[in-house]
Order: sequence, then structure tokens, then C-alpha cells
Amino acid sequence: MTEDVRTAFRTLHQTGTFVLPNPWDVASARLLEELGFPALATTSSGFAAALGRADQHVTRDELVAHVAALTAAVRIPLSVDAESGYADSPRGVADTVLMLAETGASGVSIEDYDPATERILPVAVATERIAAAAEEAARHGIVLTGRAENHLYGIDDLDDTIARLIAYRDAGAACVYAPGLTDLGDIARVVTETGVAVNVLAFRNGPSVPQLAEIGVRRVSSGGSLAWAAYGALVTAARELQESGTSTYLDQALTRPLRDAAF
Repeated sequence: MTEDVRTAFRTLHQTGTFVLPNPWDVASARLLEELGFPALATTSSGFAAALGRADQHVTRDELVAHVAALTAAVRIPLSVDAESGYADSPRGVADTVLMLAETGASGVSIEDYDPATERILPVAVATERIAAAAEEAARHGIVLTGRAENHLYGIDDLDDTIARLIAYRDAGAACVYAPGLTDLGDIARVVTETGVAVNVLAFRNGPSVPQLAEIGVRRVSSGGSLAWAAYGALVTAARELQESGTSTYLDQALTRPLRDAAF
């Protein structure tokens, strides 16, 4: 079963464009599966929020348990936002990939931002870590995504971002990802110059999925935005109840769980 799911995930990366939404708990994962999405991915910020924490304040053991719960709850592929790999060494990053593979994950992403130093890693260091992750991912048929975090941390150097993504591709990443890019021309350069599957993070004022599909983007993810939209709806509803004593927020509520998403 796991191998079939992983094969399906690899196939999604070969042609066309697919949306990869990011659930933050079992209920949201089941709802998204029932809505018909072909695959899901975890969100580090959404999962951290569900634990009442800021992003990058979750342990590896907590992530592994979270992923195990999600893969047990859905029948479609699940990719994992593994942040910077939860380890100081390439071997440690590979161990993280192995642990996630054992939960049944179909994909893993590794980024080049080090939260301990609050800096982007030197490209040679980041590439070595990607290579170790890729070797372990290949043993399990997992899609490895190499992430360049420049544009989330104020480094708007597209040439450096593309050079990094090419290095991660050459180290074995099957998909590359530079979250924070919103200019269609910049994204098109990434697609053309890397020559592999490209993931793009959806933004409120960014390109639409059809526009991204037109330039060859393979997959589009939501990151933590679905979680934050849900929490925003909670705050809006709670304020109505608190301030006016009415409950019109129920107009937007699910009246029943979706068919296969009982919870």
C-alpha cells in the first residue's frame, strides 16, 4: 500500500500541475482528502500553531508522531515539511528522512535555513545535507524537495536562489522550492533554469494556479495559510459571540463532517 501511494506521488511530479494543500491536524487532512486533492503536505507553522507554539519550535519526535498520525488517517500521499532536517550533520538529516519514511511519508522537504544561527546555510553545507537526504529518500522511493529560503528572509537575490536550487537538484532533489517568490517572470526563470519539478507557495496577491501551470510549475502548496485562515475564522466567530451575542458565524460552519472525514 505504501509503495503504491509513493508511486502515485512520484507520478504527480512528471506532468501537469497539481495543488498540494497543507493540513495541520488529522481533521484538516481528512477534510482535504475528501475534497479530492491528490496529495497533501504538512506545514511546520500550522503544526506548531496547533501545539500553541511559534514556527521552528517543534521537536523531531513530535514531527514524526504527527506524520504517523496523518499517514494513518488518509489514503493519499503525504509529503513532510522537515524544516532544516532537525540535525546538525548530514548523517542526522538522513536519519530524519529515514524516520519519516518509516511513518509512510511519500515526500520530504529539506530547507537551507538554520534556525539555530538564524542564517541561510552556506551553499556547500546545505548541498551536503541535501545529498545525504537524497540518498536516504531514494532507498524508499520518496520525493525529496530541496528548499532555498532566501526570499523568506529578506535576501532577494534570484541568481543565488537559482544557483542553490540547481546545486540541490544535482545533489539528488527531485523537486525544488523557493518559497516567497511571487513574480511570474522570476518563477518562470526558476522553472526553466532548474529543469526539474518546481513547487511554488501560493500567496494572496501572487499568481493563480492556472498562471503557474502555464509556465510549467509542477505543484502549488498553501503552506500555513489554510491553518491561519481557519484560526482567523475562529477569532471572527468568537468575537461575534463575545461582542454582539449572535451566532451568524454558523452560516459558514460545516453542518456535518464530509462523508469520509468523520471526526
